[in-house]
Amino acid sequence: MHSPTPVSLYVHVPFCRTKCGYCDFFSVPVENWGVPQYLDRVRQELHGRIAEAGCELCTVFIGGGTPTVLAPQALSRLLEPVSDVAGGSDLVEFTVEANPGTVNAQKADILVQAGVNRVSMGAQSFLADELAVLDRLHSPEDIAPAVATVRQAGLRRINLDLIFGIPGQTLESWRTSLDQAIELGIDHIACYGLTYEPETRLTADRDAGRLIPCDEGLEADMYTLAIDRLEDAGLMQYEISNFARSGAQCLHNLIYWRNEPYIGVGASAVGCLCGRRYKNVADVTRYIEMIDTMGVAEVESEQIDNRMLITEMIMMQLRMTEGLSLSDFRKRTEMDALELMGLTIGRLEREKLITVSDTHIALTQSGRLVADSVIVELASAV
Repeated sequence: MHSPTPVSLYVHVPFCRTKCGYCDFFSVPVENWGVPQYLDRVRQELHGRIAEAGCELCTVFIGGGTPTVLAPQALSRLLEPVSDVAGGSDLVEFTVEANPGTVNAQKADILVQAGVNRVSMGAQSFLADELAVLDRLHSPEDIAPAVATVRQAGLRRINLDLIFGIPGQTLESWRTSLDQAIELGIDHIACYGLTYEPETRLTADRDAGRLIPCDEGLEADMYTLAIDRLEDAGLMQYEISNFARSGAQCLHNLIYWRNEPYIGVGASAVGCLCGRRYKNVADVTRYIEMIDTMGVAEVESEQIDNRMLITEMIMMQLRMTEGLSLSDFRKRTEMDALELMGLTIGRLEREKLITVSDTHIALTQSGRLVADSVIVELASAV
């Protein structure tokens, strides 16, 4: 009898000190909520989801919010049930998100004791004025000590998030952030272009004329600089926004990009198992109430039909530099991608926005600069 395919687990911790101006993830101020009550319901949902899935875990990612904003006792309370359910699994990656201003030696030790082997740290910038635009609470001086602290505790796999396209940012200031991240010897760096999400403070300021967005041409130059500078330093691009040394790719995120199954636990968390995607309520009080009364907190659920799967495989797999796997596409959709999108593929290939090999369709570097439009064209051709 074959053992079930391992799945990934995402746990959402919605607590933060304050809301960053660009963030549209579900988060609430940590001091305004009953953290122990929330963590108890996360434990309950977690055990229920694992029992229902009947699968072992291959990766775990605890995000937010800011998991490391929790007090040491609460952080242990969060990690304990995750460690319990992962204990019998062949877990290869256990990531926790952190903020440079909320990491200390005690919390780093708690992470290590729970089995965490990777930290994803939201540095965003090494310049104080850029952090201020983003409403980040940490300072540039917090970043290197935070990295040193988690390393001293035994955590060697570290990701730093950086943001480009910040209002007022220049090509030189962006180079400074890249260079300082590289100097820390980080094995994984994620570079995200700033996006103006609905109902965020940054979008409101832009719409009211209180700030001027970065010029699109400058933003493209920043992206190109990141690719060149990071690859020169040995961090190769493996996804539109992600760069890593050999063997340091984020295995959990690869699950998403390859459209593989995952469990989501916590308020606002999303999961996708056996062709069904669900989303939990994005409200702490209602999450607690729904777990108490029903054992689950789902407010959305959908079956992923073949057309939806085709679209999502195009959208997600083309984010990776390896591209869309033709064999995986054929196996899972029972359709041939080259036949399905042939005319559009041919035109995009002539325009040097994609490459086509015997095994994959992939974006070129020029294609990655306009990835959204290329992906929409291919998806629309289905």
